[in-house]
Parts: sequence; C-alpha cells; structure tokens
Amino acid sequence: MMKRLFAGLAATVLAASAAWAADPVKIGYTIAKTGLFSNAAPSQITAYDLWAEQVNADGGLDVAGEKRPVELIQYDDESDPAKAAQLYERLITSDEVDLLLAPWGTPHHLNVAGVVERYGFPMVGNTAASVAIREVAPGNIWFPTSAIPDKIGPELAAMLKEAGVGSAAVIANVLPFAQENLQYLVPALEEAGIEVAMNESYPPDIKDMTPLLTQIKNSGADAVIALSYPADSFLYMGQARELGIDQPYQFLLVGPTIAAFNGAFGPAADGIITLGHWSPQQADWTKAQPFYDAYVAKYEMEPDYLDTALAYMSAEILQQAVAEAGLDHDALRSAIANGSFETINGTIEFDGVENAVTPTAFLQRQAGETHIVWPPAIATAPLKKR
Repeated sequence: MMKRLFAGLAATVLAASAAWAADPVKIGYTIAKTGLFSNAAPSQITAYDLWAEQVNADGGLDVAGEKRPVELIQYDDESDPAKAAQLYERLITSDEVDLLLAPWGTPHHLNVAGVVERYGFPMVGNTAASVAIREVAPGNIWFPTSAIPDKIGPELAAMLKEAGVGSAAVIANVLPFAQENLQYLVPALEEAGIEVAMNESYPPDIKDMTPLLTQIKNSGADAVIALSYPADSFLYMGQARELGIDQPYQFLLVGPTIAAFNGAFGPAADGIITLGHWSPQQADWTKAQPFYDAYVAKYEMEPDYLDTALAYMSAEILQQAVAEAGLDHDALRSAIANGSFETINGTIEFDGVENAVTPTAFLQRQAGETHIVWPPAIATAPLKKR
C-alpha cells in the first residue's frame, strides 16, 4: 500500500513538474503605487493577481494550444504618465515581456499608446475613458469601457429626466476626466429641460467642501451631480451627511464603486448613484457572479465595480485572443480587433479602438447591493430615491 502511495505521489510531482516545464509567459504593466492616483492602484492590482492565480491554477495560459505559466512583472509609475511610457518601453525592450497589461487612468493610457504603436505591441486597455481615445491610432490598443464623457452626459440627463428631476446642482473636480464630463453634461441637462441650479469647480486637493455643499443645500435643486474622484467622493459623503444634504438623487462620478467606500459609509451609501457598467446581479452575464465570488473569497471584500471589473475584463480578452493567436503580434492584433469575447461584462467586440457592445450605464447602491439602474436594457433594478 505504501509503495502504491509513494508511486502515486511521485507521479503527481512528475506531472506537475512537466506542466511547468514550459517557459513562463512574462506579462508586464505599471501601476500608480505612489503619487496622486495611488488610492486607485489596489483595485487594478487585485484584478490582475486574481486572474493570474486562476490561470496558473488551471494549468497555465493557453498559448495557441500550449499551456504555460503566467509571470507578472510590475513597476510603480508614481502616478506620472511620462514615467509610465518610459517603463512600458523598458518592459518591451529590456524585460522582453511577451504580453502587456494596462496602467491605471486615461493620461497613462494615452502616453503608453505611443509606445505600443511604435513597437507594434498589442495591449488591451481598461481604466481609460475620454473622447481623446478616438484620436489614438487603431491597431495596438483597445478600450473596453463604455464610460466615455460624450455618452455619459446625455445618458445621465436622460436617466434623471425619466426620474422626474427638474433641476440639478453640479460640482466638478478640475482634473481632466471630470472637466471633460462637465463639458458634455451641462448642455445635455439643459437640452433635457433640467435646470442647472449651480455649476462650480474645485481643486483636486480640496480638504473642505462645506462652502460648496452649503450652496447645494440652499440651491433647492432636485439632484446633486458631483463629478468627483475617489478622494473627493469620500469627502463629499462625510460632509454632506454632516450638513444634511438630502436631495433624492445624488451622483458621484468615481469612488462609490470602491469597497472601502461602502465599508466607510455602510447603509448611508444606499441610494448613491455612480458610473459603472458591471454588476454580479446581471444574471445574463454568466461569468459575473463567479468572478465576484472568487474575488470576495480571495480578498474578503467586494471588487471595485468599475476599475477592478475593467482590469479583469481586459485580461479575459487578452487570454482569449492568445488562446486563438498565440504570442505573435500580428496574429494577436488581428484576433483582438476582429474577435468576440465572453467576459464578466458579457460579450465584448471592438469597433476601431472602442467597445462596440456595452452600453453606457450607471450603478446605484441598494440595500447593500450594487445594481445597474440604467439603461433599462441591462438594468438589474429600477432607480430609487435616497
């Protein structure tokens, strides 16, 4: 019996050794571990790490029929888009990575786009959203998000109009993504017949929103739209509660999808509307709930419904393209550009550099769950008043 046991163990060890005999697939990326955007980094790192762990647990990455282990190479770009571009060049030329994952944020993506174009190195982006992506030369970078400012404004106005909102107070961070959204939002509100009762911008390092929130409280507006980043979304929530901001519809641009936001505010976060187009509550997306469950099991917290979902989706797309085309850049480029990919966010296909399938959408926290509330075609719950 002992001989059979040891023989079985030996066979298992030999099989495992054979499985990992193939060279690892080196996959590189940079992330803002320090600097202005460092609070966003964990949402993306966790997605990449979970994906790599799952791939390796399944025997490795399918490279056109051959399973090979995944090895992630990460650098801190210090929240500097120029440094990100330099580091991606290093990943390609010095580290000789086989594949690339994306950095965090629109400015970083746009800077890195020039590098991947110069080297003809395909990369699936994720956390970048700007009309400027349409100016990027197609062929080596793709953007799976549907959260583009010239679509967000009209869709947000349409949702609020349907909810019966007659006026809105708007405040906006001066950082580019918020201001680009502001550019399209205000005309969309006015066209929808929603009065803009207030329109003020504030610095990215704001420490006290009390004056702005006092104006909001006195505006009599039906809705508050804060075009905010994570740090100021937290600040808004804390100070709005203190001042008794009670508008029935309150929208924060970026931040409420982070697990720490709901951890900090608990039931008070219910009713907050935010940007995002993924939820595990969408039963038609069969990969959504398993991803959520695996993430919670590994990290003991919810994923970021925006950035983590996008980062994981980009890895799924890359994985499926590599299974078809291998690591040859020309074949991989064609596979991504022309393929149809099943992800945690449903089917994704690209038209040029943009996601051609997923609609622009909004989320709302309801009774401890995050639901898609717009558009109706993919909504998992109706929009509710706070």
